[in-house]
Amino acid sequence: MAGQLILALSIIVTIHEFGHFIAARAFGIRVEKFFLFFDAWGIKLFKFKKGDTEYGIGWLPLGGYVKISGMIDESMDKEALKLPPKEYEFRSKPAWQRLIVMLGGVIMNFILGIALMAFVTLKYEKEYLPVDSIDTGIYAYDLGKEVGFETGDKLISVNGEKLDRFSDITSQSNLMGATVTVLRNGEEVKITIPDDFYKNYTKSRPLFIRADNYAFSIDSVLADGPADKAGILSGDKILFVDSVEINSFGDFRNSVVNNGGKTVVINLLRNNDTLNLNVNVDSAGLVGVFTNTPPYQYKNYSLADGLKYGWNDGISVLEANAKGFGKIFSGKEKATDSLQGPIGIATIYGSEWKWHRFWFLTAMISLILAFMNLLPIPALDGGHVVFLTFEAITRRKLSDNFMEKAQMVGMVLLLGLMVFVIGNDIWKHIIN
Repeated sequence: MAGQLILALSIIVTIHEFGHFIAARAFGIRVEKFFLFFDAWGIKLFKFKKGDTEYGIGWLPLGGYVKISGMIDESMDKEALKLPPKEYEFRSKPAWQRLIVMLGGVIMNFILGIALMAFVTLKYEKEYLPVDSIDTGIYAYDLGKEVGFETGDKLISVNGEKLDRFSDITSQSNLMGATVTVLRNGEEVKITIPDDFYKNYTKSRPLFIRADNYAFSIDSVLADGPADKAGILSGDKILFVDSVEINSFGDFRNSVVNNGGKTVVINLLRNNDTLNLNVNVDSAGLVGVFTNTPPYQYKNYSLADGLKYGWNDGISVLEANAKGFGKIFSGKEKATDSLQGPIGIATIYGSEWKWHRFWFLTAMISLILAFMNLLPIPALDGGHVVFLTFEAITRRKLSDNFMEKAQMVGMVLLLGLMVFVIGNDIWKHIIN
């Protein structure tokens, strides 16, 4: 967990600070230091100097920074600011250039997140299920029926936008509230996914709606599994489970999942004979059978598709985070339940290193960092953006004294938030 977290933060922080660095250098602004992690109290693990910039790695892995000449930042270098502005300093540049410098980190994190989303799509997923190929419609499980879906519904659009990829129906943003249009018996019907639906879905990931509305047969049986021990054979056709008629794979999956840890009577057709077999369903709702491949035409991702869906997935992450913060500020969601610190993030990565998951989570964190840095809090990029936007509009520069005090307030807020999320992570770890 620690290794994945440190590598992910190293990539994300370096890219973020490089965004500030390259924008500053583009406008002729001197960058005095470029550090991965913080060199608190001057303790550095590694450093070297090239040109006017000192590069290095600090010992405290909670972020990183670039020290830009003539800028009021966390270093609070008041002595340098007492001197007359020099042409290579941040404070001597026009507001629009300083604004671009402050947005550089956010922009680079956004680009990294989208690029990694596209990479994961092309490298690991490779193909997707188009909505149009599900000609028999979706299968609605109990949770889907509660929302308003019915088996046989054909998905058309979400929030007025055509739905192309089936998996997008369960994107983070959609699970936090969406209007889905389906075709039902020749008529368009609108279904509302409530804004608190994610609470029921994300914790246990129950069956919701799936492309399981197709006829199936037993392709093979897991050796020594419940089905094998009960006598089920390849080629058998299941007719009933505990007197519930089975017309689709969804019917079968629903029946066994709802009977996890119990014994069911499976009525099946073998050649021209019908048999009743007692099958012990395991606690996960599985019986150990492999069925025929779903009769759907999957589509391989092209490069253009990868970029398109990488963009869509990234925007979905940002929308979900915006909705999440809205719920926290409105009191609909507890901060203790929603915010994650370093320990919580490491736990999400897990103890097993899987590159697919690593790159996907790193993409998500990069996008979340971009969002967080745009919050209008002094000491964050978003705070500087607000002040610079004010200056650009009013043509009035805020005083150094005001900026110093704002920076101090922002740093106190950020330190308080850091203590809160780390303490919350530790508390969750203790009670769980």
